[in-house]
Amino acid sequence: MAIPLGKETQVMSGSNGLFITLEGGEGAGKTTHTPFIKSLLEQAGRTVCMTREPGGTVLGDAIRELVLSHTDMAMTADSELLLMFAARAEHLYQIIRPALQRGEVVLCDRFTDATYAYQGGGRGIEIERIRVLEQWVQGDQRPDLTLLFDVPVEVGIERAKGRGVLDRFEQESRDFFERVRQSYLQIAKNDSKRCKVIDASGDIVSVEAQISRLFEAWL
Repeated sequence: MAIPLGKETQVMSGSNGLFITLEGGEGAGKTTHTPFIKSLLEQAGRTVCMTREPGGTVLGDAIRELVLSHTDMAMTADSELLLMFAARAEHLYQIIRPALQRGEVVLCDRFTDATYAYQGGGRGIEIERIRVLEQWVQGDQRPDLTLLFDVPVEVGIERAKGRGVLDRFEQESRDFFERVRQSYLQIAKNDSKRCKVIDASGDIVSVEAQISRLFEAWL
């Protein structure tokens, strides 16, 4: 199915590009459905820049390794928060903004909503402190569209376990993940124009059907 991304859509990002982010807790299926979303955009004749957070750059990938893989290393919530924004600053400078200026669609697996959900909701960092860093690092740069893949916590945990060795976040408690999920849902409620919730608890076919309908309605 081709999606007609015309000039009226491109204006939303403030450049010729379009910034789409994918969010959700552990095991929500973001990575699984990214190729399908990419194919929809490419059928519309758009060039897609796929990236992720933390990551996307040499520094970002190093920070990703630091915060995910060191399961036995103590790290304060503040350190974790600052590392996420350090990776994001480099990501915006090297990857996201140049791609948008080239007129590409940036399809990013997690962005600042994840910081509000994980470090804010999960770790309990005050939202206002996150907002200060968001404005400092991003300025007015925000996603044009965010797809929130939502699954019950117990479903996500079982899916994550099925992938193999759990990373540092995946080893958190059920209560942590419940706080993350509720934070995500609150973000979507507060910004319903940008954030669209996908029920990701079903099979791949049913989730892709939701994605297709969502893009048709959004455009």
